[in-house]
Amino acid sequence: MRSFWGAGGASGAVFDTSLLSAEREELEKKVASPEIWEDAQEAQRITRRLKEVEKILFSIEETQNKIEDIQAMIDLLMEGYDEALGEELLKSIEDLEKDLVSWERKVFLADEFDKANAILSIHPGAGGTESQDWAYMLLRMYMRWAEDKGFEVKVLDYQEAEDAGIKSVTILIEGEYAYGLLKGENGVHRLVRISPFDASKRRHTSFASVEVVPEIPEDVNIEIKEEDLKIETFRASGRGGQYVNTTDSAVRITHIPTGIVVSCQNERSQYQNKMTALKILKSKLYELERRKKMEEIERLKGEKREIAWGSQIRSYVFHPYTLVKDHRTGFEVTNALSVMDGDIDPFIDAYLRWLAMDGRKVAS
Repeated sequence: MRSFWGAGGASGAVFDTSLLSAEREELEKKVASPEIWEDAQEAQRITRRLKEVEKILFSIEETQNKIEDIQAMIDLLMEGYDEALGEELLKSIEDLEKDLVSWERKVFLADEFDKANAILSIHPGAGGTESQDWAYMLLRMYMRWAEDKGFEVKVLDYQEAEDAGIKSVTILIEGEYAYGLLKGENGVHRLVRISPFDASKRRHTSFASVEVVPEIPEDVNIEIKEEDLKIETFRASGRGGQYVNTTDSAVRITHIPTGIVVSCQNERSQYQNKMTALKILKSKLYELERRKKMEEIERLKGEKREIAWGSQIRSYVFHPYTLVKDHRTGFEVTNALSVMDGDIDPFIDAYLRWLAMDGRKVAS
């Protein structure tokens, strides 16, 4: 990969943006050409890429300016120390470090749909109320993480459990790189705690599965045959906000060849619920095909690496000690409450580094 740094190196704060600038010029020429608008999908793809390139160039310029400002402050402090300037320098360095972490993530997030929105579903495992409550705790964790990122969260389907927790939930997380950041959350999450539902205060182990797929853009063609679909309507229930009504507006779609079932109940009408459910199905079918291809690649390479939806990826222990550990990367923290409040970035970063260092593993 070509470095962003030019001949001046990091100290000179000179970024090499020639390739991106050339791409922007080429894209601008295409957008200005009347012929491009004859193909709506191609025009949409090009304009989307142009916006991406412009955003990257703007971010590079911002980071470069920060580096130059830091260098100027260092030069001034070399001439004579000033306490206020020293404090400003430390704050600027902390700000720059956040930028560099963001750039590092973007280097790792280079797959086709890493920039896409994420469709995240949670299903409790066996165990009734215990696992249903655990599924709700995970939902809260991801929603807090998304809100902290400034991402929009939209509940697409919410099946509330009778006593506590949820039977299942599907949410759409809208934000740049939402899928790329969350793709490593796919798999089974395990909780060990003293049960609040057990009068004897015994320790229980609960499981819940998390599934994350990218929201596929409209211009990506995924064939779905009408005869392959079983479409059912039912009455919306549970938490749906002001738009959940008492009519049979909720929609459940079963894709017969694969057995994939999706549902949506939180849109204003049955038609909107159907369109949203079809969008979720399209994303899941795409992800299914991608995984099949990766499994075939691993088979041809002769590597015996488990690629499964149900592999246990992380444990959350609340008793007799507190610990959250990712079983793939080995990364762990002892502040479990902070993790449950949405502080999962350290796990995301550790996963992305592990993924990159091990030959682009399949997100499991």
